[in-house]
Amino acid sequence: MTERLFLLVLGVVVFVSALGVVYSKHQSRKLFVQLQALHEVRDEWNVAWGQLQLEQSTWGTHGRIEKIARTKLDMRIPSPGEVVLVK
Repeated sequence: MTERLFLLVLGVVVFVSALGVVYSKHQSRKLFVQLQALHEVRDEWNVAWGQLQLEQSTWGTHGRIEKIARTKLDMRIPSPGEVVLVK
């Protein structure tokens, strides 16, 4: 009788252990899918960041700033006679 009880308990323990392995593997796969999705989001943000940096460098070029200064602000390069040096 004790041998049968021992085998029954051992069988239950093995079954519970197997369920634990299955649950653990399922959680692992679920977390891996979530990690992959986060990697995709990170990559999209990196692309957007690169595009923003490129746009910023385009907006800040000297030629563009000079063009805006000439057209919108009516600025011009002073003639040598208009330049005053302050010491």
